[in-house]
Amino acid sequence: MKIKKAIELGKSELSDFENNYNIVKTLLLNHLDMSFEKLYINLDQELPDEEIFFKNIKDFKNSKPLEYITGKASFYSLDFKVFEGVLIPRPETEILVQKVIDISKSLNKELKICEIGVGSGIISTVLALNTNAKIISTDINKIAIKNAKENIQNFKVQDRVKVIHTSYLDGINEDFDILVSNPPYIANDYKLDNWVLNEPKNALFGGEYGDEILKEIIKLADLKNIKIVACEMGYDQKKSMSDELKKHNYKAEFYKDLAGFDRGFIAIKN
Repeated sequence: MKIKKAIELGKSELSDFENNYNIVKTLLLNHLDMSFEKLYINLDQELPDEEIFFKNIKDFKNSKPLEYITGKASFYSLDFKVFEGVLIPRPETEILVQKVIDISKSLNKELKICEIGVGSGIISTVLALNTNAKIISTDINKIAIKNAKENIQNFKVQDRVKVIHTSYLDGINEDFDILVSNPPYIANDYKLDNWVLNEPKNALFGGEYGDEILKEIIKLADLKNIKIVACEMGYDQKKSMSDELKKHNYKAEFYKDLAGFDRGFIAIKN
């Protein structure tokens, strides 16, 4: 089967999706491991391993996220490996990362940063690439630990990022300047589409109200006297986070995502 025919059949298979061409293109470029420009001039060539390509089409149709099919995701203009069973990076998290980079540079010293919930390692890797910080990153998910280590090694920052399999900061007795986290913050009863529900539940749902883990992180930061806390949060959690941060003597600046929703905070201890 020629490539151009495979594109048409793929679009037909995914006819219920408005962006079906982009989905097919993404899967095809990954399948062929080539650029769009090269694909365009090879439309009349035979498609190798077509059964694998159409299996990927069906997998997506059956709610398997694109990133799990391709094994990668773009974040901060970089390509990261994403293992099935690990939270898929979202573009809005780039805002959190950029704010931590800006703060780190403004402090003008070698910082110690901890990340709770390292996932695929995107936050810690990008921070290591853009600051001089020493970073300790934790996660309770063994698959995430392996995923993060691979990305950290691929970007050659393993000398400044240490990944530890633990809950929160259990067993870690070091002092930190900044705590950063994109924790689970979705309420348990919140309805999500099937593609998102194929991601790990413990990386999505934060409890009955969704903010329980965030509150634990703030409490832990206070206990360890961490001066700066930077977290992503749910769109409806500004009030509860503001109250919790005040209770632990943090002054917070909240920020919005590109859609205009409240999405996170940078908090400094008074």
